[in-house]
Amino acid sequence: MHTLTATEGLTKGETYAELAAQLRALVEGEDDFIANAANLSALLFHTLPDLNWAGFYLLKGGELVLGPFQGRPACVRIPLGSGVCGTAAAARRTVVVENVHEFPGHIACDSASNSEVVVPLLRGDELLGVLDLDSPNVGRFDAEDAKGLEELVRAFLRI
Repeated sequence: MHTLTATEGLTKGETYAELAAQLRALVEGEDDFIANAANLSALLFHTLPDLNWAGFYLLKGGELVLGPFQGRPACVRIPLGSGVCGTAAAARRTVVVENVHEFPGHIACDSASNSEVVVPLLRGDELLGVLDLDSPNVGRFDAEDAKGLEELVRAFLRI
């Protein structure tokens, strides 16, 4: 059983370094993608402040399909290029949105969400899906969050 380590009082950089260490411990010896995605979703949701959703959309049949997550029920399918998740997936780059209500084509799965960060899951040239975090706070995510989450995705994918 894994116990979450408190990250209160740490800088963002220190928080993400601590989360990476916890994630490596969680996935050590476990190769099941879905199980590891579920644990990463829970780790983020219960450790990072001011989140209302943390989870995955996985590429299946040319669209993003809801995967393991923590939070309220969510949209099940997102076309590539649509919304923040579909945009990040199609562009194969992290997208940070300060205010989702100003993002063209934003898909409002949860009306409480006001900011979002989406990190593509890439193994080489292969797009596996995206990691999506939402917050009820406008401006919750920044470049430091993007960098920390990209590191976590690399640890999750073991690349």
